[in-house]
Amino acid sequence: MVSELTVEDAINRIYESLKADNADIDLHIANLKAALTRAGLKEAAFDPTRLVHNNRSGRKLMQAYFRQRGVTVTFTAS
Repeated sequence: MVSELTVEDAINRIYESLKADNADIDLHIANLKAALTRAGLKEAAFDPTRLVHNNRSGRKLMQAYFRQRGVTVTFTAS
């Protein structure tokens, strides 16, 4: 890893990846997982208004995909 990302930086890169049709999403999820571990956090909170597919099925799909890769996703209330 070139540099250690903060949790916020890792989440922002995931937003960018989602907007770019999931480009390098697995790499960004791995970086987020490492950042969460360093920060001592158990889950990542995403703003649903920044998601490409901000509907229930889109959020559930995102949670399932991230969970398979070891990251628990929650969504902030808007």
